Amino acid sequence: MTVHAPLPQHTQTAAKRGVWEVIKDYMMTTDHKKIGLLYIIVSVLGFCLGGLLALAIRVQLALPEQTLLVGTAYNQVLTMHAAIMLFFFLIPLGLFGFGNYFLPLQLGVRDVALPRLNTFAVWLFIASLILVVLGLFNGGAPSVGWTFYYPLTMDGNQTGVSVFMVAVILNGLGSLLGSANFAATIVNLRAPGMGLWKMPIFAWSLFATSILQLLTLGGLTAAALLTYLEIKLGLSMFNPGIGGVPVLYQQFFWFYSHPAVYVMLLPYLGIGAEVASTMARKPLFGYRVMVYSILAIVLVSCIVWLHHMFAVGVPEAWQIAFMISTLIVAVPTGVKIFNLIGTLWGGRILMRMPTYWLIGFIFNFLIGGITGVSLGMIPFDYQVTMSYYVVAHFHNVMMFGTAFLAMAGLYYWWPKMTGRFMDEKVGLAHFWLFMVGSWLTFLPQYILGLLGMPRRYYTYPSGNWAWTELNFASTVGAFLLLLGGLVMLWNMFQSFKRPITAGPNPWGGFTLEWTSSSPPAAYNFAHDFPQNFPTERPLYDWEKNGDTLTPVDPKSIHLPQDSIWPFMTAFALLLMGYGLSFGWFTNYDPAVGLKPFADASLSFKIATAVLYLSFPVFFYSLFKWAGTREYAVPVAHHHLTKYDNGFMGMAWFIISEVSLFAILIAGYVYLRVIGAAEPPALRPNIWLAALNTLILVTSSGVIHKAEQDLHHGRASWGRLGLFITLLLGAIFMIFQVYEFALFGTESDWRQNLWQSCFFIIVGLHGLHILIGGTGIALPYYQALTGKMDKYNHGSIVPASLYWHLVDVVWLLIVAIFYAW
Repeated sequence: MTVHAPLPQHTQTAAKRGVWEVIKDYMMTTDHKKIGLLYIIVSVLGFCLGGLLALAIRVQLALPEQTLLVGTAYNQVLTMHAAIMLFFFLIPLGLFGFGNYFLPLQLGVRDVALPRLNTFAVWLFIASLILVVLGLFNGGAPSVGWTFYYPLTMDGNQTGVSVFMVAVILNGLGSLLGSANFAATIVNLRAPGMGLWKMPIFAWSLFATSILQLLTLGGLTAAALLTYLEIKLGLSMFNPGIGGVPVLYQQFFWFYSHPAVYVMLLPYLGIGAEVASTMARKPLFGYRVMVYSILAIVLVSCIVWLHHMFAVGVPEAWQIAFMISTLIVAVPTGVKIFNLIGTLWGGRILMRMPTYWLIGFIFNFLIGGITGVSLGMIPFDYQVTMSYYVVAHFHNVMMFGTAFLAMAGLYYWWPKMTGRFMDEKVGLAHFWLFMVGSWLTFLPQYILGLLGMPRRYYTYPSGNWAWTELNFASTVGAFLLLLGGLVMLWNMFQSFKRPITAGPNPWGGFTLEWTSSSPPAAYNFAHDFPQNFPTERPLYDWEKNGDTLTPVDPKSIHLPQDSIWPFMTAFALLLMGYGLSFGWFTNYDPAVGLKPFADASLSFKIATAVLYLSFPVFFYSLFKWAGTREYAVPVAHHHLTKYDNGFMGMAWFIISEVSLFAILIAGYVYLRVIGAAEPPALRPNIWLAALNTLILVTSSGVIHKAEQDLHHGRASWGRLGLFITLLLGAIFMIFQVYEFALFGTESDWRQNLWQSCFFIIVGLHGLHILIGGTGIALPYYQALTGKMDKYNHGSIVPASLYWHLVDVVWLLIVAIFYAW
């Protein structure tokens, strides 16, 4: 290769920094590579913790009638194992770990579209994990299974459930912000000349996964929010005592949690394609077909969730429709496997550790995919739906399928991230321990499922044929996996004892990240790229054409300045989450109503105090964040479209908000249509709703005018418009609080499903009014303090866009609650 970069000069000095300096650096950083490392480190820790919990399960089940984990303790370990593996390992590692580190490098840019939002998102992710850990010491872990099915969540450890629901919402918010950030980066920030169809396949997989997250995560948010609200306030759509439908929870939950399988899979398929092309020394086989298949998976995966619910009694026509969609989604998934095989076929394959993991994935995932098709067949699913066959299939796809590509990515990009190689012989030991351990762990579970062993049972009798032998073999396999995990950690740690010897392009890769130093400098590239991108393999094309990189003086490169305030804002939400989990605004018990605050426990009072403390910390940090310019010097912002990065990020994020309200409103409409949610005789007056509609519609016009004034330099008129918008929003909220107080005293929402739905959806909209009002207050503050100019546009554009969304949602609410 003729395109190289010098080793960075900062690596030796960085090693001499103290622990506090490193921690402070990562708290304040806006460098996408450090944020990616945070995701990777925390995800690996999650993998270790989840793996130890899995080992405890297998020890309990190694022999019949063991007593290591009994009853609730077993359920707690099972719940935490699955939830941690999904939410704190597989999803964040591929999408946000490798994604944050390598997406800007592959696109040839300095950073993501919204660097400080990136910092906020990663610390929100870490805060959600801290909240889960705090729950273990204050009320215990939830014991209801990782799906948190209703009504188990109402009967089990409600403190543990509350903590996890809040943690899921915080984790989801960080995930949505990260996904919107990625989508905005891909659309707006590619290197000049790189069209969408010239992006690396890994970038495409991140783009598709981000869209899928934004489309479907509202389902999980809705399920978590409604579970939390019923525990804290008695508000429910699921309570059959007032006409609710418990299975509706499953509809919400699986609307996200089946697409979540592809959220876990797609980034790793992108990694597998990168590894296959590089290690086979040839172009990706069927690049465009692979992109189309990725997008097809995004589309079809949104309409397969009901196959998790075949046995609950849904109509036969629906079952058949979702069976067909389940079979259809296997087609683009299979296409991608053929793409990987076709890429390797006939190539000059470099048999190094990334290649071993890729080949292991192809073999393992093929078996897992076939068993998934079998589960999509309704009669077969009836027989094995709650058996160990399902456990084996899921782990076949995730653990010794998708996780193998996680390891491939780790070995493939480790020299780029660290400048060092991991030992190949130790890596081979890691690979074979995982390969043999995976099959020994999960193949017996397929057989156990066919023999009738149910899942989620903490013991079994000794008389059933082959159960004891198969379970013991499965436990032996789990210990092999533990040994493989220890070998992996040893290989990672021992590599740091070696000097930095990896060059910029140790594998001979073809994408732009291989032109940076190993590890990359803070500014990523000390050169500009040619503006012709013939294919998705630019380094190969440029070398063939004789194109060269244009050196750039690093001193001329300006990066976003570090800031502590995104971290502090996330920390405030951690405090808020703690208060919401273990305390509340009042001493309210859904079973008996409002009780004197003096009767509450000390821990409840402390948590409530923390909740109230979190608000000034949150608002102070947020306004300090808004008042600090992104760049220390004026910098012209690069973007490919006519829209700035703030608008683009908010436009993508709004998809998730539309999804959340659409799911909740669909649930209410269903309850209304079947006659379960009949309006009470006395319900809120439509004249007040009409007045509020006029207020909000007027405010939308005012903020649009204010936005135009600020963009055209009419600062005084712009500030006045923002102030009037805030005033109109405050008047709207005053009317809403009055209406809620009046309606809440007229009847009991714990006894009326329509009223419960009203308070949930209209109340959530009120929360969005408060969020939107805060969003408008930020550019108002920026305008008052002179933080807006032609280089720094503040947050007026995303604030205005979000306010318009809130107003549109209100029009729909008026139609379904006040007029219908």
